Amino acid sequence: MIAMEEGYISVTGGNIYYKKVGVGPKLPLILLHGGPGGTHRSMKALEALGDERTVIFYDQLGSGRSDHPTDPSLWHIERFVDELAQIREALDLQQLHILGHSWGTMLAASYLLTQPQGVHSIIFSGPCLSAPQWAKDQEEHRKALPVDVQKTLEKCEKLGMTDSEEYKAAVKVFNKHFVNRFGKKPKEPRPKEAQSNEEVYHTMWGPSEFYTTGNLKSFDVTDRLSEIRIPALFTCGRYDEATPATTESYSKKLPGSQLHVFEKSAHVPYIEEPEEYRRVIRQFLHDVEMNERRVKGL
Repeated sequence: MIAMEEGYISVTGGNIYYKKVGVGPKLPLILLHGGPGGTHRSMKALEALGDERTVIFYDQLGSGRSDHPTDPSLWHIERFVDELAQIREALDLQQLHILGHSWGTMLAASYLLTQPQGVHSIIFSGPCLSAPQWAKDQEEHRKALPVDVQKTLEKCEKLGMTDSEEYKAAVKVFNKHFVNRFGKKPKEPRPKEAQSNEEVYHTMWGPSEFYTTGNLKSFDVTDRLSEIRIPALFTCGRYDEATPATTESYSKKLPGSQLHVFEKSAHVPYIEEPEEYRRVIRQFLHDVEMNERRVKGL
């Protein structure tokens, strides 16, 4: 059985929940979940990496089992960057790898651009490193949806009806194509701690994956990616919102980075192709650490 530890850490704005899985000898890996306002629960498949290293999951403030403050001034990326630094300090994570997924890649890139010490590699999974480019890609994706769904989305957005059941039903069609193609519904309703915080999501992003109105709508770090000087892996699904073409364009801006496309997945390959996702992540981390050993002559 893989060892597990959980607890709470005080950060700016409240307390966040964390879980450490595994005590292996290799460098720890911290996971930055998607959202904003999502939880760590969907990334459960990565617990299996705890057979050789400690994997740190946490729910960002406002999410999951962490505190849910109602102060809207907390919902900006700079506070989440500070939160990550505070978690590292509290857990004494002096040396580690980082994996960010979706919104987690925005957080990861912003954190790395502060030039923190001790980060050995970064994995950008389903990356959104330019919100304007993301919006362009989703406009193209929407054109692939049934015409009636396209019209519903357009009408609801124009009339301010993005909270309507009609809009939500159309969003589900989009999600089935470009977010999660797995299609299998859970047998039981998701527990409260696994549900997204819509206030955080709407404040920072917007009413849907493809309609960006929040404070991240102009986020773009593509011109600064070359400042990240650690080994990097970019991954996405073949049918991802984070398109293979855009993901590849990001990877080319970070010298020496790697790219992997999961052929059977959309945006969440750790759910759609969990075994393959783990294999790719495990191999990348292994290669980074072996290369470091060679450089040191070990």
